[in-house]
Amino acid sequence: MSQYRVALIDDHEIVAHGFANLFATLPEILVVATVTTVADLLASEAAAEPIDLVILDLRLSDGSTVTGNVDRLRAAGAQVLAFTGGDDAQLMRFAARSGVLGVVLKSESVGVLLDAVTRAAAGEPIASTEWAAALDGDPDLSDAGLSPREREVLSLYAAGAKAPLVASHTGLSELTVIDYIRRVRSKYERVGRPANTKIDLYIRALEDGILPLPAQS
Repeated sequence: MSQYRVALIDDHEIVAHGFANLFATLPEILVVATVTTVADLLASEAAAEPIDLVILDLRLSDGSTVTGNVDRLRAAGAQVLAFTGGDDAQLMRFAARSGVLGVVLKSESVGVLLDAVTRAAAGEPIASTEWAAALDGDPDLSDAGLSPREREVLSLYAAGAKAPLVASHTGLSELTVIDYIRRVRSKYERVGRPANTKIDLYIRALEDGILPLPAQS
């Protein structure tokens, strides 16, 4: 069984202790740090080895911004799952645009939290109704201007199909599919919504309604 290295950034001591104790019950999750700021995590001994996932409280009291925090963590090689009280849709929009894997509310049940963190640690995006609602109301989410064909290719590729399978479904050559994906990335980059990874493309497809939001259990 793979074991994922997970860290929590939250400046509430009770939350941090409860989080560490909760995930001690899962053999596939190793909590390597519970700290109060991104700077503390990046300066810690835990950061000497790759961290698979950081659960990030969106409202920290150190003056940092959501976008800056997510950018620093992703630059260090970690995926990020937003952890929030859900009372500020703007913070969730900033997090989504920065490329987090998803948003989990602090009010969720233990079972939902365990499932979300385990899936996110494996690199799986975590869609939620709160995340979708925040994005749906985002007035700054610029239209990338994708063509119908580009949307079709993106819908297949972002959903998990590899280029040969997308080519088979669309009747295009594999090289043409790869060129379409390159153009899609370029269009998102031009409107300030970079999509450098396949997870980023999946998030953009969710944001733009190209892929449906996964049903909530």
